[in-house]
Amino acid sequence: MKVGLVGIGKMGYNLALNFLSKGYNPVIYDINKDRMEELAKEGAVPAESIVDLVAKLNRPRIIFLMVPAGRPTDDVIDQLVQHLEPDDIIADCGNSYYKDSMSRAERLGRIGIKFLDCGISGGIEGARNGVCAMIGGDKEVFKVCEKIFEDISVPHGYLYTGRSGSGHFCKMIHNGIEYGMMQAMAEGFELLYKSQFHFELDRVADVWNHGSVIRGWLMELLGSALRENKNLENIKGIIHSTGEGRWTVETALEMGVPVPVISLSLMIRYRSLESDTFSGKVVAALRNKFGGHRIEK
Repeated sequence: MKVGLVGIGKMGYNLALNFLSKGYNPVIYDINKDRMEELAKEGAVPAESIVDLVAKLNRPRIIFLMVPAGRPTDDVIDQLVQHLEPDDIIADCGNSYYKDSMSRAERLGRIGIKFLDCGISGGIEGARNGVCAMIGGDKEVFKVCEKIFEDISVPHGYLYTGRSGSGHFCKMIHNGIEYGMMQAMAEGFELLYKSQFHFELDRVADVWNHGSVIRGWLMELLGSALRENKNLENIKGIIHSTGEGRWTVETALEMGVPVPVISLSLMIRYRSLESDTFSGKVVAALRNKFGGHRIEK
């Protein structure tokens, strides 16, 4: 069975390999021609353009998107709709904002194009060996694609979440939880690192991953990172974010739901991007003025 795949970055590349390993024939397109050539050697079918990708697929076409959220996703959809026909299906598997997905579903529905919003978790390894998928959209459209999602997911690793937008909403909250979990782990390991005791941090991570309440894949990954780079000496403590944490906090404010752990973990990411802060200067100046406290220059 042929499926379309637009976007073969780190996640898309491995998803293409996943498709191939499950017997699918992915028709791929990306602006990076070298990546397409690499996948062509693995058995994928490269397309010269969006038009060519559409032409190579049988109806009803099923096209998966793995492109950055926002304008890039809209640009690809705008190109696709010029060549798709009613009942063709677009499945956005990137980390799109759920309100954008709701709008896209409505807009595409007016011209007969079907749309699924699919949040995917599991990282690069999951994309290659089996994803965890949260899929929103019309249930009949989901049923058309269900076998594909079943095949590319880990066992029991896909869920139809409901109407359009729900898949990406579910993934957004998932990523907010992820922010909080990682920050809690980071703070705990910093206490271990700075304590009076001489812990082998990789071994702590390993033992905590065997039977403890906080065992899990993130702990496994941390143990691996600490074995490769003891005390993480060659890594700067700069934490980038891709949007889902901010969207989670914004949504919580709209809903009036307190999310202090997720909110603070997001603020810490922003703070990590600055080596010096104006707010810090303000507090230092104030302490000097009212109490004569020393200023670092």
